[in-house]
Amino acid sequence: MKVKAIVLAAGQGTRMNSPLPKVMHPICGQPMVCILLKSIENCAISDITVVVGPDMDMVSKAVHPYPSVIQHDRLGTAHAVLAARSAIQPFDGCALILFGDSPLIQPKTLLRMIGKYQSGVDVCVLGFIPEDPRRYGRLIMGPDGLEGIVEYKDATDEQRAIKLCNSGFMCVNGRHLLPLLEQVQNQNAAGEYYLTDIVALARKAGLKCDVAIGDVDELHGVNTPQELETAQEIYLAHMGRTACPPMSEGA
Repeated sequence: MKVKAIVLAAGQGTRMNSPLPKVMHPICGQPMVCILLKSIENCAISDITVVVGPDMDMVSKAVHPYPSVIQHDRLGTAHAVLAARSAIQPFDGCALILFGDSPLIQPKTLLRMIGKYQSGVDVCVLGFIPEDPRRYGRLIMGPDGLEGIVEYKDATDEQRAIKLCNSGFMCVNGRHLLPLLEQVQNQNAAGEYYLTDIVALARKAGLKCDVAIGDVDELHGVNTPQELETAQEIYLAHMGRTACPPMSEGA
């Protein structure tokens, strides 16, 4: 079965207070995007495309030999995936859509998402239940699976009370991903093209949508130096270590 991975890595990371592109900030000496690539590789996936921003040659070099494509205008997550249009022309198989600033996801979780596709799910969204849902998007479930995703800023009070949150990670039927993305509009509070909108579009087209559940720690995203420090602590805990190993050991 063909599996492709699209890694979104175009974020500037202004809250990191650093000239480095966000995904180049290191965890145990490795750019966080490279840690994510290793998890993908550990699923025997080699068809990987990384979406970078303009003037991010550093990221392109770090992810080599995997190809990178440029998202010239940062107009939202659906727009970012469309930057990889050449990689997502309709195909038999599935596409994982992942985020370079959430590098701790484990191979077993990626395989769980792929398993949903193999069971007949066209759009699988990875959900989780954090102690504090804060400003995460909410997953709207119904009797026959996932009905939609609503961003926090667009949610009603009733929707904000939902505990099941959106990680952003998806696994999508390769035959439908590009047609769904091309239908996404930007009529929302941010004026952006949300990847999450493909769920409602898929449902309208009669496609099956569902969720897989991930562990909160492995879905930890990095937007600030403090979150980077926490990510390294989680990474070390996964390795059963309390300190980073020497670089010669690998990580």
